[in-house]
Amino acid sequence: MGKVRRSRRHARILGAIAGVICLAGTSAFAAPAAVAERDRIPGVDEIVHSRDLRQVANIPKQPPFDTQNAYGTDIAFTKGHAIVGNYDGFVVYDVRNPYRPRVVSQVLCPGGQNDVSVHGNLLILSTDYARSNDSCVSEPMPASNPLAWEGIKVFDISDLARPRYVASVRTDCGSHTHTLVPGKWNRSLYVYVSSYSPAPELPNCQPPHDRISIVEVPLREPGAARLVAEPVLFPDGGNAGGTNPDGTRRAATSGCHDLTAYPAKRLLAGACMGDGLLIDIRNPLRPRVINRVQDNVNFAFWHSATFNNAGTKVVFTDELGGGVLPTCNATFGPDRGADGIYDITGRGAERKLEFRSYFKLPRHQAETENCVAHNGSLVPVRGRDIMVQAWYQGGVSVWDFTDSANPVEIAYWERGPLSDTERVLGGSWSAYYYNGYVYSSDIQKGLDVLNLFDWRTLPAKLVRFDEFNPQTQPRYGWR
Repeated sequence: MGKVRRSRRHARILGAIAGVICLAGTSAFAAPAAVAERDRIPGVDEIVHSRDLRQVANIPKQPPFDTQNAYGTDIAFTKGHAIVGNYDGFVVYDVRNPYRPRVVSQVLCPGGQNDVSVHGNLLILSTDYARSNDSCVSEPMPASNPLAWEGIKVFDISDLARPRYVASVRTDCGSHTHTLVPGKWNRSLYVYVSSYSPAPELPNCQPPHDRISIVEVPLREPGAARLVAEPVLFPDGGNAGGTNPDGTRRAATSGCHDLTAYPAKRLLAGACMGDGLLIDIRNPLRPRVINRVQDNVNFAFWHSATFNNAGTKVVFTDELGGGVLPTCNATFGPDRGADGIYDITGRGAERKLEFRSYFKLPRHQAETENCVAHNGSLVPVRGRDIMVQAWYQGGVSVWDFTDSANPVEIAYWERGPLSDTERVLGGSWSAYYYNGYVYSSDIQKGLDVLNLFDWRTLPAKLVRFDEFNPQTQPRYGWR
């Protein structure tokens, strides 16, 4: 999700709202004459789902994370536990019994988005809202203040009941998201930091910001974590931005929103505002862009990326409206605020990203529901490309893109709107498949556990990972 509280994030939100105004009454996608039962918009908090995807547990947000502004965010998994970020810190859940998850610990450490990743006994936390210092008792501070702090924090989670803060590293423009890439011989961990939207009035986020930050965390001495590289990915400045044919605003590239690594393939996929990237990371400190694509017709904001298991495809998401607008409706149609499916063709340095199709949630949502493509992961079924994905208040969708040109949804689960009179930010921020179940971090409702029981995905029930970071994809199906 894009930031909505700090000035340098407001431009793309306002642009998206302008796009809504431009589109009102001009859609080429008329509502169908008859609405099937599965297309009925459910009532407030009403749960609807396909027969093959059912909820088995929910843990509501607990104090002090139970306020409306304490948004639940991303998830990482380790040792049968789900660690869920929150704008005010993070929560550790024991999910070894998916039907009876329980809270193990909560760490109060404000600094949204607080996206999380894990590696061994370490947890990495992203801070992308300017704070008075790097502590967990810091106060908000204007990003225009040169003393303001943003970056990553490192915690020791060898005892999941008592996480311990051990290090921090400031990075330019903060850390909106981050991605882990293990170093050689397991001596170091590289943290690829994504951040964006510089401005002249921000002393710690000066334009041009056409790069990422790489932090090295020595595994034997994590307290010595430090910034080691800032490779430029856009020497030409990237996409200049502009207005798409439908009137929506296209983001100019000024950094990356999200990076997804596939270490087994030595590849990285970059979702960088106006650009999608395929990157060679054989030398982790010198990532090399192999191919770059743009979609100046339908994409507004390249948000995140997912490889298929074979490393021959990338799914990019378009977070049209920054996650705060209702874009799952007839006005925006099936190709905007959607996933873009790209095949990777060619070999070596000649590899290219070739567009094949879009996939979008096939059910219209209420005008009070923020809904757009967001975070997801593969369902580990060898020989098929199946993904589970969050759509904010559009809920959770499971879809098959084995045929890149003809993706199809196979399962879904969602709640009705939080309100039928006003727009309240909510819904599934992240939905990931882990050890036989789907875990969804709901912005307002806490942790949902879903059981996917479909003949096409049954082999995934046998796949087990001790550790799983969706932005650092593991390879499954090989010993």
